[in-house]
Amino acid sequence: MPKKKSAKLEPVFDAEGAWHIRVLGIVLAGGKGTRLFPLTQERAKPAVPFGGKYRIIDFVLSNFINSGINSIYVLTQFRSQSLLQHLSEGWQFSGLLKSHFIIPVPAQMRSEDETWYQGTADAILQNINLIQQSDPHVVAIFGGDHIYRMNIASMIDFHLAKHAEVTVAAIPVPKKHAAEFGVIEANADGRIMAFHEKNPDAPTIPGDPSQVYASMGNYIFSKPTLAYLLEADANDPASHHDFGKDILPKLAGNSPIYAYNFQTNRIPGEHEGSMPYWRDVGTIDAYYEANMDLRSVKPDLNLYNRQWPLRSASYPDPPAKFTFDEANRRGEAIDSIVSGGCILSGGVVRNSILSRGVRVHAGALVEGCVILDNCDIGRHSKVRRAILDKNVRVPEDATIGYDHDADRAHGWHVTDSGIVVIGGERGTVPVSALVI
Repeated sequence: MPKKKSAKLEPVFDAEGAWHIRVLGIVLAGGKGTRLFPLTQERAKPAVPFGGKYRIIDFVLSNFINSGINSIYVLTQFRSQSLLQHLSEGWQFSGLLKSHFIIPVPAQMRSEDETWYQGTADAILQNINLIQQSDPHVVAIFGGDHIYRMNIASMIDFHLAKHAEVTVAAIPVPKKHAAEFGVIEANADGRIMAFHEKNPDAPTIPGDPSQVYASMGNYIFSKPTLAYLLEADANDPASHHDFGKDILPKLAGNSPIYAYNFQTNRIPGEHEGSMPYWRDVGTIDAYYEANMDLRSVKPDLNLYNRQWPLRSASYPDPPAKFTFDEANRRGEAIDSIVSGGCILSGGVVRNSILSRGVRVHAGALVEGCVILDNCDIGRHSKVRRAILDKNVRVPEDATIGYDHDADRAHGWHVTDSGIVVIGGERGTVPVSALVI
């Protein structure tokens, strides 16, 4: 067992009481995302497009940057080419200060037996040299596969105020969903006493018998504690080498480990009374509904807050264009998001998300759809409750989403709720035709 170093952190505060500590951000972005197939057929889950012009990973990276955390490593693994390309186009930067960087780190098999990452803790251990080089006071380890807004600086304030060794982001969810999550048992002060994995009888939040704390998989570690825990876990042959399964349950009730209530988090620029937004888009249905959330007049997830911008790659797209003003031939979009480079030449789009460069031709009808980059919707075709991956071309007079037996016969994926998913990213090679 390694010798444990003191984890007490003594941050430096300025005259206004703000902390000045070194924070290293690490994003775990190597997940396969198998439940999002076929959108993850050719890309990792964090690289899946979202909301017209973004990728899922843009949310966590924007949260870090907006929170003043500018030293970030992104750990990748499975099907990482699309993700690496996105990071290179929109996120890799370097300034005059060596502490300002966003660097992707492919899996390098630095373990003794040269394996892929065996769990979240093993992923960090295999890159412990990066932490040692950065020499931070605290390490923020966040997942790269959720849709949410979070002021991470507030979580760090909580971590420091509690003199915590580990802080876990926790979101209150109705008790009836306890069997779906890893549940945190905490006392009234927020100190974590135990973890309960998908237990319908897990303890509720103190003072609120209707809700439980679900772990969000986002952690703040004091650096000495993290190094100690990783070394001890590596020497445990029975471990899965995962923070949630192995390391944190052993600390609960024995060490200063605290739950940070995500509902107390506030984002600058949000309207009064707004609640924090978090969605696990681990399934096609959840991904679809999260995209649909954006269409509301006052969406729970606000993409238009200039004080907390959602950053992404910048593309030289022309503005969207709507053509023709004739009966039965009018380019229209209602309750929809239409991205740059789109052309609606006489087609009608309702309740949908159109990503960059989508073409909708005369007489076409698109309803309740998520259409990714460079798709082409042919004349008089009809597409309903569908997700089209990049570069899909829908021929004239085709129908999608109206007859699910026919959709399945074409080999398309159809969820139990009736969402049709077509295609898988092929890099820059377009899908030349959709056989109907």
